Amino acid sequence: MQGGRAGAARFRPDRIGLVISLVALGGLCLPFATVKPNRILAGVAKTILEALPQTGSILLLAVLFVAITIACLRSPAWLRLGASVLVLLALAGAIGVSGIVLTPSGNPYARVAPAAGFWLLAFAMALLTADALTRLRPGPFGRVAALAATAVVFGFILKSGLWDNLSILKEYAVRADSFWAAAAAHVELALGSLVAAVAFGLPIGILCHRVPKIRDAVLNALNIVQTVPSIALFGLLIAPLGWIAVHVPGAKAIGIQGIGMAPAFVALFLYSLLPVVANTVAGLAAVSPSANDAARGMGMTERERLFQVELPLALPVIITGIRIVLVQNIGLATIAALIGGGGFGVFVFQGIGQTAIDLVLLGTVPTVALAFAAAVILDAVVELLSTPSVRDSAP
Repeated sequence: MQGGRAGAARFRPDRIGLVISLVALGGLCLPFATVKPNRILAGVAKTILEALPQTGSILLLAVLFVAITIACLRSPAWLRLGASVLVLLALAGAIGVSGIVLTPSGNPYARVAPAAGFWLLAFAMALLTADALTRLRPGPFGRVAALAATAVVFGFILKSGLWDNLSILKEYAVRADSFWAAAAAHVELALGSLVAAVAFGLPIGILCHRVPKIRDAVLNALNIVQTVPSIALFGLLIAPLGWIAVHVPGAKAIGIQGIGMAPAFVALFLYSLLPVVANTVAGLAAVSPSANDAARGMGMTERERLFQVELPLALPVIITGIRIVLVQNIGLATIAALIGGGGFGVFVFQGIGQTAIDLVLLGTVPTVALAFAAAVILDAVVELLSTPSVRDSAP
């Protein structure tokens, strides 16, 4: 009887896995790839069986059904992770093969793009991967290593040419130089505004902590900035920066003008201040009074207590604010293209104007990848700084 109960418990369904499996089954019912005569016209949808050679489609379906079965049952986390990663690799290979198989010979204008079924299957397996990693609870170094391994795999696939027949890579092929220029502008906007926000926000947060009378006024003012829609804020900055460019000698020479990167930079800087200031105040307020008392007992001055006790202890909360800012700015920098700020948004809005979804993806996919990588790395930094050994080693 006990053996029967153990067996029944082993084969009980997993609720999260059932939801993931339903998503994956929905992806199997949808087209896997789309063949279009050119980059703009609508295409013809193809199922997995139509988009791949017979052997390839059977192997992919077999791997998918094994992964779905593992997801449905209460299986070990390592098995769930292995199954999901295997399917993601199979999907990456299959969509590349479908691009080769479906592209008409000698037709440079035809485009093969991943369809809804591919994206839904990839989303389901990404959910299964995230679920498995949550159960395994890898440390910060483990998560960063997994991110690095993912980047290496994607870099290898891109270098191998397996995806060269896919529409998004064809869009990249004719825009390689402008793509990397847009990437540089995007990173410059996101990181530059973050650095400026930290340089100004950290002292403001310390002042707000030291002088409670001004705290509410400063935080309320920064909250008001956050309520202004990004496009509206970009527009509001055009007139004053344009006036400065015309009337202030040398302003235009250093890049200040009504449109372009300057208003985008200022807007992202203003949006970044609230998380930095608020988290600095919260981190300093959370420092234990006993730590300050001990520092006073050691004869430390107020300045020494701030830099050697309070800020090191508040650093995990401050870094959390910086993480919020960086992920936020990577996304908002896309909108800067509307006022000539550059970045990946150039491709997004060009694609929308031309109804070319592949061009939109050329801008959105690297933006999402950058935001995800930034979140993983800074989350790992926060966790490392929050561990007792790191806290105890603070000066």
